[in-house]
Amino acid sequence: MAHRDPPGIIAPHIPADAYRRAEATGQPIVIVVHTTDHTGRPLRDYLYPIAVAGAGAIGVFTTIAALLALLDFAVHTAMAIAAATGPVSIGGITLRLARSKD
Repeated sequence: MAHRDPPGIIAPHIPADAYRRAEATGQPIVIVVHTTDHTGRPLRDYLYPIAVAGAGAIGVFTTIAALLALLDFAVHTAMAIAAATGPVSIGGITLRLARSKD
């Protein structure tokens, strides 16, 4: 009789002498596979959407902060220009662009 390896993926878990004895006598081999019952969803199903939502929230907050910083810079620049120019008159109407600090 030629030597054969046990079939399937589970074969390395069967002792060789038990397999050969069962092969020689015709006795069936019983393989018990222990599994755990998963009742809930795995954590990775929740982690990806939370990571995407967190990255989106950080992006929105960063964009708003950048716009506010740009607006602040623009206002300060306009105030500096207005203070440097003094009053502007067009056709007899005089406008003060900035108040003096008196």
